[in-house]
Amino acid sequence: MWWILATVAAVAVGYWLLTRPYKYWLEKGVKQGTPSLIFGDIGATIFRKQSFPDVMVMLYNACPNTRYSGVYQFFLPTLLVKDPDLIKQITVKDFDHFVDHRSFIPEDIDPLWDKNLLILRGKKWREMRTTLSPAFTSSKMKYMFTLISQSGEQFVNYFLKKDENLITIEMKDTFTRFTNDVIANTAFGAECDSLRDRENEFYLMGKEATDVGGIWRMLKLIGYLVIPRLYKFFKIPLFSRSVTDFFTNIVKSNIQSREKHGIVRPDMIHLLLQARKNELKHDESEPVQDTGFATVAESETNKDVQNTKREITDEDIISQALLFFFAGFETVSLLMCFMSYELAVNPDVQKRLIEEVDETLEACKGKLTYEALLGMKYLDMVVCETLRKWPNAVALDRICTKPYTIEPKYPDEKPVYLENNAVVWFPVFAIHRDPQYYPEPERFDPERFNDENKVNIKPCTYLPFGSGPRNCIGSRFALLETKILFFYVLSHFEVVPVEKTEIPLVLTKKQFNLTAENGFWLGLKRRVHLIRK
Repeated sequence: MWWILATVAAVAVGYWLLTRPYKYWLEKGVKQGTPSLIFGDIGATIFRKQSFPDVMVMLYNACPNTRYSGVYQFFLPTLLVKDPDLIKQITVKDFDHFVDHRSFIPEDIDPLWDKNLLILRGKKWREMRTTLSPAFTSSKMKYMFTLISQSGEQFVNYFLKKDENLITIEMKDTFTRFTNDVIANTAFGAECDSLRDRENEFYLMGKEATDVGGIWRMLKLIGYLVIPRLYKFFKIPLFSRSVTDFFTNIVKSNIQSREKHGIVRPDMIHLLLQARKNELKHDESEPVQDTGFATVAESETNKDVQNTKREITDEDIISQALLFFFAGFETVSLLMCFMSYELAVNPDVQKRLIEEVDETLEACKGKLTYEALLGMKYLDMVVCETLRKWPNAVALDRICTKPYTIEPKYPDEKPVYLENNAVVWFPVFAIHRDPQYYPEPERFDPERFNDENKVNIKPCTYLPFGSGPRNCIGSRFALLETKILFFYVLSHFEVVPVEKTEIPLVLTKKQFNLTAENGFWLGLKRRVHLIRK
């Protein structure tokens, strides 16, 4: 009989230990949903029953009429902040309490990952951000415009040479080849043509570095979250040795060649080398014309170059270039995929955009200029609406770096005390789909961002590139690259649905990022009467 009692007691204690962490928010007076044992609120995504964006919308709506609610990543309590005013307060006004992102990779096991701007914390992040900030201004985008434009022309010429009126392609594969070539050219000083040379080493290494869809890669990432100490003990790196060696060698040899032969090239390595010599400064006066409404302005706190004493090593340059690649290869190509899908299923929008493309091309006498591209208002509206409906980040995070109290605003609220290392989420995808901010949120409507309407968009309800000093440093580059590509594509083709096009688009349940379950199959229909020599 005693062993039965012992078993029952052990089960009871085990159950108590498993359920105890899920009372964390309730004990703080914060409403929460119903987390599952062990997996908390993300089990549906872990077991591929529901896409992460859909899970985020579910969590956003689980506790209506609240500014925030409690959720759990496995056993990790996370505060889901839904109120735009509170998001602004945390990311801007009280930024000093929420400086860092949560790093899912333990420190000191992957040097290239440890040193990148996304992962750096505290003082190290401030110094690196301030040092790199001048490299991403509007004037520096103009500096790199020619290189990106060359890649855009190379991309469209590949399809123009095909003797087909309708070319069926999978857009994700196609656009990652374009973004690979752009990043190789602008960040690593390497020229590629991944549409023709489909197995080039740069593309294969980039694909391996950014692959998060495979089951083993997913399990590896989950392991970083669940058993970080074990991963750190065995020093399990994020990137394979082949990826690390490839990018290290290409950047170091590039730096040595430039310094030896005095080579100057309008790309990211040149700008980072300037930063190393303290020759990279913020422009006295940035041009009024910028890359678009979605561009996030650089915080004044990130411009104080005079107080920066950051010494930039070759490893720092390699790490930032790799992050640039990591972000540009995947996220920008997905923006292009979603935009091509929306143009295909909204032919009226595409028709109007093509008219603007043709008018711009005629105005600049057949040769696209930086100023002409940035003057395309409807193109900017279409890009902005794509980022509204399909934001790059499903959610953004911050770590509480100094104890912080969220003061009550309504009678049913209590002060919420956040300790050091408390995790905060901003549910971007769900906010962008909230009908109180965007009526008929499922409808693709670029007019939300026309001159009359965009001024009425409530701050922090549009967050495609984040908010505050820790926003995305590469927003200008991403927007410029996307606009250039679609300008060249629509100059010669229409994007149309084909037999394999999935309408409506179904989001994948296999990854945490935002992408289509069965790919983005679309057609490029040749505009025969407008083919230019």
